[in-house]
Amino acid sequence: METTWNSHTLEVAYRVFGWTSCFAWSCSFYPQVFLNFFRKSVVGLNFSFVLLNNTKHSLYLIYNATLYFSPAVQLQYHQKYGFDQMIPVAANDVAMSIHAFLMTALLLFQIATYERGNQTFSKIAIGIVSTVWLCIAVCLLTALPSQSWLWLISICNYMQVFMTAIKYIPQAFMNFMRKSTEGFSIGNALLDFSGGVTSNAQMVMQSIDQKSWVNFSGNIGKVLLSLVSIFFDLLFMCQHYILYPSRKASPLPKLKKEISEPLIKSAEQPIVAESV
Repeated sequence: METTWNSHTLEVAYRVFGWTSCFAWSCSFYPQVFLNFFRKSVVGLNFSFVLLNNTKHSLYLIYNATLYFSPAVQLQYHQKYGFDQMIPVAANDVAMSIHAFLMTALLLFQIATYERGNQTFSKIAIGIVSTVWLCIAVCLLTALPSQSWLWLISICNYMQVFMTAIKYIPQAFMNFMRKSTEGFSIGNALLDFSGGVTSNAQMVMQSIDQKSWVNFSGNIGKVLLSLVSIFFDLLFMCQHYILYPSRKASPLPKLKKEISEPLIKSAEQPIVAESV
């Protein structure tokens, strides 16, 4: 049973806000990609941030694409939240997830090929990513007998919220240690902030039309995603424009070592400004 809109105006606003957030979030990747390309360097971009972000968008793609395209999962959603409720995933959510996954994969490729000084992937970040995918594999085996697909993708959704909550921390901490945002594109934060605001506005339009806030509780991942993104984007703006305006990075030990430096260091090798 497909739920219909009560107000054409709210439906139009819903779609406008949705595609605006999709456009802003999708474009937010390009300033960093172009900055890396023109500098032929990824020094200043935290690798753990990119790794956690790629994992986060992989999980979010699984959730969005499955709920949007699978009739079986949609049926389970309606059985849980009511047949009068709309599916909380729109086409723009799926498009944004696909694009975000591809762009974070491109950033990982740039990290592997451009000058990176002595920066490396944090072992903590690698451990977190490995643990997340192990948990997803266990949940998949658990869901198979009863075909609890909505439960499984909900786990993916909660996992991506967790990844969202922690993914910004390495970059924010690195900026703090270097007392500079050089090498990190502030355009990323500005567009990401716009995407978070318009994403929340999109869900508000649906709630007003349906006279129900179930779409927020039914898609808590999208809500928390936008709120956490807004918080850290404001932090990055504060670092860039107030705390460290136009400031070059403080010299760090061996920052300009050649690209031959390994991406993952052994336990006895120090890692500069990397943290989760």
